[in-house]
Amino acid sequence: MLHAVIMAGGSGTRFWPLSRSRTPKQLLKLAGRRTMIQQTVDRSTGLISHERNWIVTNRTQVDQTRRQLPEIPPNNLLVEPTARNTAPCIGLAAVHLLHQDPDAVMFVMPADHVISPNEVFQESARRAAALVEENPGRLVLFGVPPTEPSTGFGYIERAASLGADFPAFQVASFREKPPRETAQQYVDSGNFYWNCGIFCWRAATIVEQLRKYEPDIHDRLKRLAASVGTEDYDSVLAGEFPQMNSIAIDCAVLERAQNVCVIEALFDWDDVGSWLAVPRLAGSDENGNTTDGSVVALDAHNCIIRSANGHLVAALGIDDCIIVHTEEVTLVARRDESERIRELLAVLQQNGYTDVL
Repeated sequence: MLHAVIMAGGSGTRFWPLSRSRTPKQLLKLAGRRTMIQQTVDRSTGLISHERNWIVTNRTQVDQTRRQLPEIPPNNLLVEPTARNTAPCIGLAAVHLLHQDPDAVMFVMPADHVISPNEVFQESARRAAALVEENPGRLVLFGVPPTEPSTGFGYIERAASLGADFPAFQVASFREKPPRETAQQYVDSGNFYWNCGIFCWRAATIVEQLRKYEPDIHDRLKRLAASVGTEDYDSVLAGEFPQMNSIAIDCAVLERAQNVCVIEALFDWDDVGSWLAVPRLAGSDENGNTTDGSVVALDAHNCIIRSANGHLVAALGIDDCIIVHTEEVTLVARRDESERIRELLAVLQQNGYTDVL
């Protein structure tokens, strides 16, 4: 039985000031008329019923998530007491799935990616599930064929073909975010994919892999699993989850395990990682500017300008800038400094501007 597990607890700091701790990017409309988390649920509609959609979020975002997704059963919104990265997140979802369905297959995906078309995505999900059905111990990853030597993504090196009637391979290695020259070598070889963070496996298998490679996380999950459905659950969750090792599922399991394979993603994919993704999604005008809201630009080029609440932003004689106006904050930055927004937020935190974070 295929279940969707949507990881939706991120903060989306690189989209500040539009993205805040209470309304991170997955709860915003950055690429369409529906929010990113709504689009993520829509993507599997017809393949996976709402009763088998599980959302893992946090206390700050759970109310807004529930309002945006009224079709998801309330008990399927799992709330992390604190952020502990993707291995504990996936483990938490796995023990809930196993409580309901001992044979559950998890289709794990982030809440803040843009993927199209839906029918191709669903066909890819079916193929991944078929690989798991064929070999229940498999851990299936999705790899995106790289279109450029990106230094912002991790890479998956493929090995021997699995012999399926679609592109599926054993995994040879994982490579972290490389320098540009190395990334170009990966692209030129034709043997590497971008790791897009979408996975498929049996819930029982990932719990067993955590037992093997992260025994402390497993032991705490085991105690948590015993409390699911009881009045002790909240207190056990509050006691055990924050004590788990904060580690990504890639480092915890995937880079150590043996039966790991990658299926080539045939759908279009964008992780919408920062403001620099907006021109790819929304397009640009003849001057390379991407604008939203009340914006007038004169002799401005290659700028990303967004304004809310009818406030007019007038830009004159500037190039390669990001300008984002919200009700409380205005951000002005060079495009090539967009990755430093996190540094800016740390300075704001130190100076007491916590109300805008």
